[in-house]
Amino acid sequence: MRKALISGLRMAIPIALGIWLVLYFYRQLDEGQRAELFTAFREANWWWLGLSIVLSLASHISRAWRWRYLLSPLGHRVSFWNAFNAVMSGYFMNLLIQRAGEVSRAVMLGRMEQVPFEKGFGTILGERAVDMGMLLGIAALTVLLQLDKLDLFQDRIAAFRAGQGDPAEAATGWPWWSIVVIIVILMAIITGVYLLLTRPALRGRLKQTVRGFYEGVAAIFRTPHKTAFLFHTVLIWVLYIAMFWVGFLALPGTQAVPFAGVMAGFIAGSVGIVLVQGGIGVYPAFVALIVSVYMPAPEGAGLLRPDALAMGWLIWVAQTLMTIVVGGLSLLLISRSGKPQAV
Repeated sequence: MRKALISGLRMAIPIALGIWLVLYFYRQLDEGQRAELFTAFREANWWWLGLSIVLSLASHISRAWRWRYLLSPLGHRVSFWNAFNAVMSGYFMNLLIQRAGEVSRAVMLGRMEQVPFEKGFGTILGERAVDMGMLLGIAALTVLLQLDKLDLFQDRIAAFRAGQGDPAEAATGWPWWSIVVIIVILMAIITGVYLLLTRPALRGRLKQTVRGFYEGVAAIFRTPHKTAFLFHTVLIWVLYIAMFWVGFLALPGTQAVPFAGVMAGFIAGSVGIVLVQGGIGVYPAFVALIVSVYMPAPEGAGLLRPDALAMGWLIWVAQTLMTIVVGGLSLLLISRSGKPQAV
């Protein structure tokens, strides 16, 4: 009876979390945003959005395959499906808690493949460093494509920021909650230093963890599959950009946006995802803010083209739903089995 209850909870909790995420994100939208969303749904060509989802899923498959190349020099021959389920469950957890996905991904792989957490997490940090380099390179290329529109970008961003936030906070400079956050961070640092100085066992554990992180990051240079690792790194980002570009074809008003505008919108959306958990609200706003520069001015003036904003919402909703469905299923599969699967 107890085993059946635990098994049932393991199945029900991931499903319940997925349903809750859908309802949570929907309730964050105001009435105007909901109206724009439903209008976009009615006008959208869902075949293009379906292709966008397929391309995004392909990038996650490539990421899971690439991860295995970093784990092999550490002595772990990991099943592709276990790596893929860990990757997708990590994306799912990122929707719940900002940046929790990297930690949960290493935990999931450790459970399925007995990879020590610090080593698995170290390889993830190595991946993130490589991907950050790729993103910065793409951003630099994008800036070169936008040199004739930098003044327009600055004007739109300044106008957008002027309409955000509390005017009183803008006048005082520092909102009250930021001071509280700084105090809490300082207290945490002081407490951490005190514990490290007074607890030899804790220092030993920290050294072991740092050593594992170093081994994981160094696996980038030790892997015998450097060419394959580089290939999948490029493929992942090509698929990211293709996924985003295909979304422009879903609405008639955004089909004529040039490639330079697609790249600029891609970088803006990436910034939105980093700034706010799940990119809720910010992702479509940032995308529309930049993409609108490449489109005719909206009727009645304003900063954003409604169809550009709708396109941002559509891409965001399609990718978020895919993450909830596939990531939730991956979490469910991991919860039902703790044994390594064959390749």
